[in-house]
Amino acid sequence: MKKLLSILLALGLALSVTCAMAEPVTIKFAAQADSTPATQAVIDAFNASQDQYKVEWVDMTNDSGAMREQLTTSLKAGSAEYDVLSLDVVWAGEFAASGYIQPLDMMIEDAGLNVADFNAGSMASGLYNGKEYVLPFFPDLGLLYFRKDIVSEEDAAKLVAGTYTWDDLLTMAEKYAGQGGTTTGIVFQSSLYEGLICNANEFTSNWTDIKGGLETMKKFTSSKAVPSNILNYTEGETANSFIKGESVFARNWPYQWGAIKSDGTITTDQVAVAPLPGGSTVGGWLLAINKNSVNPEGAFAFIQYLNSEEGQLIMSEKGGYLPGLNKMLTDERITKADERLSMVGFQNALKTTIARPVSAEYSKVSDALQQAIYPYLSGSSDIDATVTAVEAALAQ
Repeated sequence: MKKLLSILLALGLALSVTCAMAEPVTIKFAAQADSTPATQAVIDAFNASQDQYKVEWVDMTNDSGAMREQLTTSLKAGSAEYDVLSLDVVWAGEFAASGYIQPLDMMIEDAGLNVADFNAGSMASGLYNGKEYVLPFFPDLGLLYFRKDIVSEEDAAKLVAGTYTWDDLLTMAEKYAGQGGTTTGIVFQSSLYEGLICNANEFTSNWTDIKGGLETMKKFTSSKAVPSNILNYTEGETANSFIKGESVFARNWPYQWGAIKSDGTITTDQVAVAPLPGGSTVGGWLLAINKNSVNPEGAFAFIQYLNSEEGQLIMSEKGGYLPGLNKMLTDERITKADERLSMVGFQNALKTTIARPVSAEYSKVSDALQQAIYPYLSGSSDIDATVTAVEAALAQ
């Protein structure tokens, strides 16, 4: 009897161990709240696609500053409470420099992935000291909106193709200002905040022509084709001006298309979009792996799924998010769900995305750039002093 009992106990223990081993490994995904069903849908799809891992979403705040603080507090303490991190594009350099996230180069290579297959600006945002730390979550980008019912067909063709210069654009803005019920030629973000850096990044072609780009930006802010208070313009003022039919051109983000549809006095039938001459500043969010994660293989498996055709399709169809995997930008299932992707100008803009400076202390770099550029645009600093200050800021 004792022997039988021992055998039964042993079998029970073995069964218990087997069941324990069969339990999927939990992967914690720290990501911002999502007003669409997309994030939960892609998590559910990944969990259903295999039985080795189970992703649990740690729902973070939509206040990016508060989210960054929450993440850095945890990571600084060496915590492994999060495996996969959703990062604003400008955080990646800081998180990499601080040793909070791990390089993905070998994982990307072992998975047979190619960095060039993903949104260029997103990938550049995660490249620090020659190592790649991210894959895209979803990109965002700067766009030029214009009134195609006002602009000539010849000019519209140049805009959509991206075969125009900043000087060409200023000439058009001055030419068409006042036509079609408008009151101004062009609006963009030049107030003293982060939007100024996104626009300066574009004017300077990703800081490759600092002097020429800033001189051109000054031409715009001094032109009669812009509102007299253009140096106070953020995204809000820009969108309001354009969707109310006041301006012919506007530099803004993709969300403005939805604002035209929901709140505009003009309609989307009157509007087209184009790439920007110096490249389109990338925004959006990235995916990285906590350096202290005890499940990096599972974390990467989830990141890889998010960047697969299946994952990209879910995020697009369920939430309207732009694909970070380039080939999905022309996938019929996605272009059917997102009318913006059927626009040639939008597609061309997605091919020319550029990153903001990748820095271990981006907030300090951004503040320094703002303090250097804004006085020049407002007339209280000369170009040579401004260029020196910008170069010093970029060297931080």
